[in-house]
Parts: sequence; C-alpha cells; structure tokens
Amino acid sequence: MRCRGVSYLAVVIVFLLITWGISMNLFDSQESTRNILGLNHVYRIKFETATSAPQPKCSLSKACPPDHFSLHIKSGAANVVGPKICFEGKTIMSHVLNNVGPGLNIVVVNGENGVVEKFGYLNMQAGNPEDILAYLTEIKPGMIVLVASFDDVTAKMTKEMREIFVGMGSTLITSVKRRDSWVFAGRTGTGNRSIYEKQAVNDRKNNIYEGWPAMVEIGACFPRILTAEH
Repeated sequence: MRCRGVSYLAVVIVFLLITWGISMNLFDSQESTRNILGLNHVYRIKFETATSAPQPKCSLSKACPPDHFSLHIKSGAANVVGPKICFEGKTIMSHVLNNVGPGLNIVVVNGENGVVEKFGYLNMQAGNPEDILAYLTEIKPGMIVLVASFDDVTAKMTKEMREIFVGMGSTLITSVKRRDSWVFAGRTGTGNRSIYEKQAVNDRKNNIYEGWPAMVEIGACFPRILTAEH
C-alpha cells in the first residue's frame, strides 16, 4: 500500500510539471507574437509624437504654422521701463538686456529664413536726422521690421521717415505724436497694409502714467516669404 501511494504522488508531481511547462511555453509564444506585432513600438511612437509637437514661442498662446514667424513686441512704459522685442522665441531687445534706448527700437529680420540681420535703437531725441533717415533707407526690400517706441519718438521724426514706415505697411505712423506709444511689424518693399500695429495716444484725460499713455503690445504669427523651394 505504501509503494502504491508513493507511485501515485509521483504521477501527480509529473503531471503538474508538464502542465507548468506548457503554460510557460504558451506565455513565451504570446510575448513573441506581441513583439512581432510591434505593440511596444506603437506606444513609443505615440509618446514621441506627443512630446515633439510644436511649442508656442514669445509668450504666444499657441504655436505658429511652419510658414510663419512668432513675434511679440512691447513698447516702453513712459520713459522709465524700456520696450521688449521677441522673435522666434528669443528676446532680441529689452530693458533687462540693457540694449534699448529712447526713440525707435528696431529689429530687422530676413523675411525668408528668419535670421536677425541687425538691431538697435534710433535716438529720436539726440540723434542726427540724416543718419536716422539713412539707416531706414538702407533696409533692404523683403526684410521684416519690428519696431517699439520708448520715450518720445517725434523730436527728430521727419515726413520722409514717416513715409518709409508707410511703405512698410504702417497706417498709424502718420498720426503718431509726442509721447505716443507705438509698436509695429511690417515688411519693406511691399506697400501692403500691415495688421500688426498698435498705438496709444498721449491724452491728458486718459493717460495711465503721469503725462504718458499706456504701454501697447502685439503678439502674432507673421508670414514668412516663401521661395520656389517651399
């Protein structure tokens, strides 16, 4: 009886081992099928797509289309806080960078590739009007021009200077007066009206700062020049 019981126990153990082996082989087979189908790869692609989505630049609420540039322009606040010009996620001029000044703060950008050609400020209080006019005249056609006022921009302003900005698409520059706040983004050589422009008029009754109007700003996606390659 004892031998018969031992034999029965051995049969049960063998049966359990065989069952366990079959289960493991089935699990391995399922994992191989999963890998062949590339399910893990699918999950990885979804994750990478989500993280590579275009991100907003220059404090805009959404990303710009591929054929547009991101920009954000703020005028100065009175004659105390300087303006700020951001282009494609990079602050080009600002009070913090200490590269702004009284008058017209200007960034000139290549309209095709978005390369910043030059930037600086035109001192409209102590500058030479002939030098200022020459600077504006020398800006090549097709360039994107970003402008922010700081302090007063009219002391050295001439009719010829205003006409140059009109040629870039400005409709407000002809009415900009002493201590007005003004921001603008346009393109040279087109003559098309620009929608990227704001002005705050110096009005004693409505001024926010003592003797100064409010700061103005624009944030936008500016269309780039598309060549035949695009």
